[in-house]
Amino acid sequence: MDDKEVLHRYLRRRREDLLAKLNGLSDYDARRPLTPTGTNLLGLVKHVASVELGYFGEVFGRSSGRDLPWFDDDAAPEADLWLTAEETREDIIELHHFSAAHTDATIAALPLDAVGEVPWWSEERRRVTLQQILVHMCVETAQHVGHADILRELLDGATGRGPEDPNMPQRTAEEWAQHWERVETAARRATATPPTD
Repeated sequence: MDDKEVLHRYLRRRREDLLAKLNGLSDYDARRPLTPTGTNLLGLVKHVASVELGYFGEVFGRSSGRDLPWFDDDAAPEADLWLTAEETREDIIELHHFSAAHTDATIAALPLDAVGEVPWWSEERRRVTLQQILVHMCVETAQHVGHADILRELLDGATGRGPEDPNMPQRTAEEWAQHWERVETAARRATATPPTD
């Protein structure tokens, strides 16, 4: 497997991980804000799909032809990170698949040293290669999968890739509560912070 195939495989896997965070959730739970800054699961999928279209489309002169109104000058703040009432879960999943197919076509068509330009980056950083953008999107997607992991855990306790994930210990709710208490106790002892009620 060459370097391009390795990077592409990682990107595809992280995309799958992100989309899987929606499985089994109600529409409300998939789109509702779960942090003070409004972070939500469908918004993360929308954002990643949208920026991927830019990085593997516009940057390399391979327009997808897809209009993304949430990037218009008159769009609501951070409109690529949340859904309006009119946007549906199905719209965002379709966008995710469309974006992935467009990206995959760009990766297949270009060598790793193909040169592009990121117009929204500073002048001195603007000139890039496909390899740089592949690494950038692997990292960005993985970062958002991490956000999604935490959001999903907050919603229903689901962690990692599910029960079959070898990287996640399988514990009962009681065992997790004991683990949480162990971590909390260590933090308090290390900082001499008294418990709050």
